[in-house]
Amino acid sequence: MLNSINSADRFQPLVQQKFPTTEKSSSTGTSFADTMKGFLGDVNTMQEESKGMTEKFIKGEDVDLHDVMIASEKAKTSFQLLMELRSKGLDLYREVLRMQV
Repeated sequence: MLNSINSADRFQPLVQQKFPTTEKSSSTGTSFADTMKGFLGDVNTMQEESKGMTEKFIKGEDVDLHDVMIASEKAKTSFQLLMELRSKGLDLYREVLRMQV
């Protein structure tokens, strides 16, 4: 009896499943592009804050050295994460290009 079931019939429910579209995801939350833009903005903000604190420290203004170092490390770590995401994204793109259709 199991052999009498056509393989196309067996997988039909899987084929007919509806997958979320970008329209649905944008109405319920943020899209991937918006998330990446937000992350880029955050990284840029951290870089600017680190630059500003470093300049204040060099000018001799009232800024603690440990605050300057913490801001610098936060900016460095967030930038490294951004570069890793970029590298993984490029690897994924290259892998998709290598796929045979």
